[in-house]
Amino acid sequence: MAMPVLKLVLLFLPLLINVFSFVQGQTWCVARSDASSQALQNALDYACASGADCTPIQSNGLCFLPNTIQAHASYAYNSYYQRRAKAPGSCDFAGTATVAKT
Repeated sequence: MAMPVLKLVLLFLPLLINVFSFVQGQTWCVARSDASSQALQNALDYACASGADCTPIQSNGLCFLPNTIQAHASYAYNSYYQRRAKAPGSCDFAGTATVAKT
């Protein structure tokens, strides 16, 4: 009975390793907690005007809550960053953003 289970584990082990590696390598662009509200708003406006998908953080959007500049900026920054394929420099926003791995 142990042999079929072992074969099953060995069959799926490469898949599990690939999934773990994929999750491990993920990065997100988030707003810095020490950035001023005005700096965040300016960078948020830039991100939304420059290609980020900001529809979900509009008042009727699915990601509107929590309704804070920090949350909305993080959403827009990450949208911009992901749409730019995580290109170097695409997560700066005048120093109001940082790349997170968790």
